Amino acid sequence: MRITRIAGLLVLAVATVACGNKQKNVDPPAELVAFTARLEATRVWSAGGRGGEEVLRLGLRPAVVDGVAYVAGYGGEILALDPGTGRALWRYSSKLRFGGGPAAGDGLVVAGTVAGEVLALDAATGSERWRVAVGGEVLAAPAIGGGLVVVRTVDGRLRGLRAADGSEAWSYEQPVPRLTLRGNGGPVIHGDVVLAGFDSGRVVALALATGDLLWGTTVAPSQGRTEIERLVDIDSTVQVTGQDVYVVGYQGRAAMLALETGQIWWARELSSHRGLDLDEEKLYVTLADSTVVALRRRDGTEVWRQAQFLRRQLTAPAVQGDALAVADFEGRVHWLDTATGAVIGRASAGGGRISSRPVVVGDLWLVQADSGTAYALRTRPRGAG
Repeated sequence: MRITRIAGLLVLAVATVACGNKQKNVDPPAELVAFTARLEATRVWSAGGRGGEEVLRLGLRPAVVDGVAYVAGYGGEILALDPGTGRALWRYSSKLRFGGGPAAGDGLVVAGTVAGEVLALDAATGSERWRVAVGGEVLAAPAIGGGLVVVRTVDGRLRGLRAADGSEAWSYEQPVPRLTLRGNGGPVIHGDVVLAGFDSGRVVALALATGDLLWGTTVAPSQGRTEIERLVDIDSTVQVTGQDVYVVGYQGRAAMLALETGQIWWARELSSHRGLDLDEEKLYVTLADSTVVALRRRDGTEVWRQAQFLRRQLTAPAVQGDALAVADFEGRVHWLDTATGAVIGRASAGGGRISSRPVVVGDLWLVQADSGTAYALRTRPRGAG
């Protein structure tokens, strides 16, 4: 009964927020404007299919491990692909409805379903290793490490499952507010610590082996007169580098935390449910209105802001070298200069709306449309070759 109630509230949240957006955001998506191209992009291959409806807001995104790309579709397929050619190495077909993943590591490929199941396949062959029920919809990729598969479900739980057989090693729960956005950020394993953000605006760090709470930090307190104003979901995956943790929330803040203690080193008022990426110097965030912002990592100072893509429902950014990629609701991928934010390239992947962040593999950028099809785009400097 408890899970059903939460699922109903999540559906209500989507409907309410969508209704609110129709009333407030009367302006159409920004028209694309001309720019001086410095990158050329070529579509190398496409693969997969059998996706879901656009309104499902699934957490499906390619994963690349040990030179193999894995793609899961809502329609029940998981593919292992050669990322250079798109050639299928194996294909798993089922009647499952995947909602989060895949993740790969330790010889496994793992994905979660909207019906609350977690499936683990052998990474080499695609044969089923185990399947378990976790009691809540999975809308984010699991994390694999330390002999465990850590799964985030929409009922506010993190579960540590034993990689050998899927049995539960530990469980941790955070309360779920009455009204939330649909979607979750996936857990992250860093050494012997697992980190995750929750719908309450809180980030927690747990001991990977036991699930014991090491620290919990409220990045953005819930405030406002209405339940919509009090939404502070952290629906994007936190980023960890060295001893620093970076996080951003909806109607909340972008912040840098200490990995050891959870102390907030700096915080800046920003609203994002898409997510962030970073390089050695800067943090890049796609805001709720599809503005892209670059912040200095060490203190959160804004470096540049690109507002050409307002209301185009951009994905979280992906960074490689001096280029940053985002994709939009029409299936276009846009590249920005990481130094200035200027648009330097654009290509149509095909297949319609793209909701998940691009994945970088060498000189390839992998994107997965909400239709389920994955595409590989290769970029090179304009006029080269």
